[in-house]
Amino acid sequence: MSFKPSKNQQIVLDCKDKNILVSASAGTGKTTVMIEKITGLLTGRQATLKELLVVTFTEMAAYEMKKRLVKNLSQSDDKQILSQLG
Repeated sequence: MSFKPSKNQQIVLDCKDKNILVSASAGTGKTTVMIEKITGLLTGRQATLKELLVVTFTEMAAYEMKKRLVKNLSQSDDKQILSQLG
């Protein structure tokens, strides 16, 4: 299934050179947007994993984000990205 962001989600994805706060109700796609944003930063060589601070409210949410991010990035054939997963 392909992710098609809403207008507000696209604003987050397009935002450059700023800190971003993503706040929304449960089930609105926050995790998906954050994973897309992080993946874009890494694949576009705008940041490394060590340069990012990603904060969630619960350990379960952090676990879910990490699981999704690893799944997304492990599909890459880019050695620099794959080396950051280790």
